[in-house]
Amino acid sequence: MTREELDRYNALMEVGHFLEQQNRYDLAYTVQKEVDRLIQPAIERLKDKGRERDRMTEQYLREQETALRDDDEDDES
Repeated sequence: MTREELDRYNALMEVGHFLEQQNRYDLAYTVQKEVDRLIQPAIERLKDKGRERDRMTEQYLREQETALRDDDEDDES
């Protein structure tokens, strides 16, 4: 999360906690929906980073496999 998103998240959580203490679950539900909307972009960014990391790992493993095959072919010659 960005610093701004984290600050908003913390503020919303504090408001939600206060509303629950006041038994205002109807309003706490609305705040929770806003928290869900707030964190969705951060979750998507994490997913994108994970996919990119997976692609890089796959590429690295293919390169290692190719290098091993090339070494084996050189050894056989």
